[in-house]
Amino acid sequence: MLAVNYTNFRDNMKSYLDKVTDDYETIIIPRKDNKNVVVLSEESYNNLMENVYIMGNKANFDWLMESKEQLERGKISVKELAGVEDDE
Repeated sequence: MLAVNYTNFRDNMKSYLDKVTDDYETIIIPRKDNKNVVVLSEESYNNLMENVYIMGNKANFDWLMESKEQLERGKISVKELAGVEDDE
């Protein structure tokens, strides 16, 4: 996570936005009166929103935790998908 003042961010915007998208960096731009801004990639934002959705819905969260426990106990099954060929 980087903290960059507004002037520096504005003067080097392309470089900072490249860091956000290419290096998955998060940038905080401090502003007066604690009205700070966070810059993150669309991919990071979508991931965050998906996590908020899953964690915010008890049924989804419980299902995810049960699946995780099954995986950790080795209780898995492998299925072949019809029409999918191996790349080798």
